Amino acid sequence: MNFQEIVYQEDGPIGTLTLNRPDDGNMFTERMCHEIRDCINEVRRETRTRVLVITGAGDRFFCIGGRKEGMEDTTLYAGVLPTLEMYESIDRLQKPVIASVNGFAVGGGNVLQMVCDITIAKESAVFRQVGPMMGSFDAGYGTWYLEDLVGKKRAKEIWYRNPKMSAQEAMSIGLINKVVPDSELQAATRQMALEIADRGAFALASVKAAFNARHGGVGGLSRMAHDLLLRTYLKTDESKELSKSFAERRAPDAGKFGH
Repeated sequence: MNFQEIVYQEDGPIGTLTLNRPDDGNMFTERMCHEIRDCINEVRRETRTRVLVITGAGDRFFCIGGRKEGMEDTTLYAGVLPTLEMYESIDRLQKPVIASVNGFAVGGGNVLQMVCDITIAKESAVFRQVGPMMGSFDAGYGTWYLEDLVGKKRAKEIWYRNPKMSAQEAMSIGLINKVVPDSELQAATRQMALEIADRGAFALASVKAAFNARHGGVGGLSRMAHDLLLRTYLKTDESKELSKSFAERRAPDAGKFGH
């Protein structure tokens, strides 16, 4: 896969997606949002990769939000930074996604790590929501997912007061999972990814779908019923007899299924 603003690499069962705009804080652009979505959708359609890691290029920034220039002057979709496409693609991916936070995770960058299934960060990483203090907001993933992680009162404080949090502070309130020395981030991320990759892929997909169904509505429940259960059902005697009887224009033999 060839991209302009991200880099994708595979290492055995681990796929690593790197936001590759370090001179601009690895900030999202319209192109980057679509490239991230497209990359994740490609990973979704193969079975080589069992865990996806998302990180930032360089050693200073994970991601500090999004650039809102260069889009059409409209209140419709073409005029909005398509960050939701990234977040939705992470939820739809049946494989666990680890955010490896290598620096500042601010604004949309902090929401990105929240949407990932697990976050590991280096000690010097910094986390912050800044929307209301700089003329923006994320009234969706950035609020609901944050509330799930840290609780409603603390989530509101984070959005209302916009405090800057160290990696240790972020871990202490449940915003992230693990903190490691700066020099150990890459190795610790790989170790965690390999540990998860040894787990049952179908079991992990089912667990992830169950977590996501809470916020996903009909789409979330469909990921459980359609993506995970339909293929297995199509192999059952019930499905085969019903399909065959329909094709042959006869009543099904219920004695061949239902037990």
